[in-house]
Parts: sequence; structure tokens; C-alpha cells
Amino acid sequence: MDMQLQGARVIVTAGAGGIGRAIVEAFRAEGARVATCDINAAALDGLPADVLREVVDVADAAALAAFVDGMAAAMGGLDCLVNNAGIAGPTGRIEDLDLAEIKRCLSICLTSQFVTIGRAVPHLRDSDNPSIVNISSLAGRLGFRLRSPYAAAKWGVIGLTKSMAAELGPDRIRVNAVLPGLVAGERQRRVLQSRADARGIDFEQAETEAFSYTSIHDYVTPQQIADQILFLASPRGRTISGQALSVCGDTGMLG
Repeated sequence: MDMQLQGARVIVTAGAGGIGRAIVEAFRAEGARVATCDINAAALDGLPADVLREVVDVADAAALAAFVDGMAAAMGGLDCLVNNAGIAGPTGRIEDLDLAEIKRCLSICLTSQFVTIGRAVPHLRDSDNPSIVNISSLAGRLGFRLRSPYAAAKWGVIGLTKSMAAELGPDRIRVNAVLPGLVAGERQRRVLQSRADARGIDFEQAETEAFSYTSIHDYVTPQQIADQILFLASPRGRTISGQALSVCGDTGMLG
């Protein structure tokens, strides 16, 4: 299916690996021009040569704002912003969590999206097909025991998304959130292992329990997340805004 994204100018945060890299590659396959940032310089070096890239810690608001402005200028404008950057944050009971780790989780998973959207909007207003897609999580819809900083940040992403959809609708800028479930990859494995360690069970038990809460007992792939984002960013999604769309195999709870 032609998604009509040939020549689209796209910024993806944290695009050097995992879901972010799948998003970058999906847009490239549609003929879009893509810019990305990541904290991992070596991973950025592994991206195709035509992808614009810069090493940025998204917790550094000044560096992140400069990245958005610089890449929009380099591409001659901006049509789509994908806020993908995020970290798992600390795992543990609320009374045991380190405040510095809580603040860093909120900064990367939520505050960074305020920064990028604020810088992107002036560029998006000049686009014929402007859109923003924010990566949230099922943790933004469901409670998540022992992962409260991450869940709080991802709930915040949905609130930001719905607020921006209302605020930017008059400018024709549509804003949506995508909520991945259990996504195949090393990051998900680390999350499940952390939960297993915190509860004193083995990895297999934690994985089996996680899938017991889903109707489709299988991992979501990064490509499935990327496919959803392509549709939202394409002209085919021109009237979809303010939505929190789950790609999760029908997950009822996170434990």
C-alpha cells in the first residue's frame, strides 16, 4: 500500500535501535527523509548513510531543542515528529525508589516530548500533512506495579497528546499516541527480568504471567508499531487525532 509519504520530512527521537530504528527504516522505505537522535553514538553510526543523525541526550532540553530546529532546517521543513525516546526507569516499591532515577525517567519519557513538540510546531504549521505521534505504553492506560515512575510518565504522555490534539487542531496538526504492549526485544527482556528479580521469581514465570493477561499470547514486533505510525502520519490518517491507540494483543493488565 502506498502511504503517500514520498519526500515527507520526519524526525524520530531515539531512532538508532529497537522500536525507533524500525520506525526510521519504515519511513525510509516509504521514501521519506528521516532525521534522528540517540544517546548511543555507535548505534547511530550503524544507520544508513542517508539518515540525518546527531548524538543527543533527550534529558538535555537545550540540546534537544537545538536538534529539532537544526534538523528541520536541514530538511527544509518538517511534516512529522515521532517522540519515541524513553527508558524503563527504576523498578521497585515506592518507598525504595531513588528520587534521581524517578526524575530522569520523567525527564526522558515525558518532559522531552514537551520540548520536541514546542520546537516542532512552528515548522509543522508550514506542512501540508502535519502530524505528531507520541510513544506511550500500556502502562499509560493500566496500573503497573513496581514501575510507578514509568507508568506515571506514560499516563502523562496521553494527557499531553490529548491536550495537544485540541490545541493544535486549528492548525491542522493531528496528534496521536501509540501504546505498545509486550514488544519483542532486549529492552522487554530486561524489564521482565527486573520484575522477576524484584518479586523473587524466575524470568520464565514473569514472562508466563505477563502473557496470561493478553488474549493473543505473543510479542508485538517493532515493525507492527512502525506500521501503525506510518498510517497515522500518512494522508490516510488525516482525520485521526487525539487518540491513544494500543498495539498490544488485547492486554487487560500489567500485573
